[in-house]
Amino acid sequence: MAGKRKAKSTKQKESMGPSKWRLQHGGFSDPIRDADPETGSPVQHRRAVDTLGMMLANGTITQQMHDAGGYFRALFRSAALDGMSKSVLVRLPGQTADTLSDHHMDARRKIGAALDALGGHDSAAGSCAWHVIGLEMSVREWAMRQGWGGRPVAPPQAQGMLVATLSVLAGHFGLVPRKRAA
Repeated sequence: MAGKRKAKSTKQKESMGPSKWRLQHGGFSDPIRDADPETGSPVQHRRAVDTLGMMLANGTITQQMHDAGGYFRALFRSAALDGMSKSVLVRLPGQTADTLSDHHMDARRKIGAALDALGGHDSAAGSCAWHVIGLEMSVREWAMRQGWGGRPVAPPQAQGMLVATLSVLAGHFGLVPRKRAA
């Protein structure tokens, strides 16, 4: 009986935190208990390592590159491209659940324009932006699993691709002044 109780409490603890897959990548802080500002109900926050924040702190990227990455990530989430499905709890008769608002469509257009500036979705920079910045995959994971053109990329080269991607995005979003040709 004690074995069942222990197994149940272990499963309950696992379901409260990040999955085993996510934990193997490390970089989580201890949970912080807080109250939800809107409802007041207790919530538990965990912080994951922010790749762009670490690169900024290390001096690998500039503040403009960091801001461009943050803007792309925010657009990606607004465009609902992260693969997480949302369901409306209260449904009205005659309406579909998968309609996108003008806000979503505008964000998708901006993501499309940014990917075009990077050379398209299938380019090295486009793939890096989509997976590392948008889907928040680690640089190492993207390099080994996805890479470019289905081929793995060495992690140092992948980090260079991310830096180049952020530089182009900073220019595309107007965060760096453009130099005029003489």
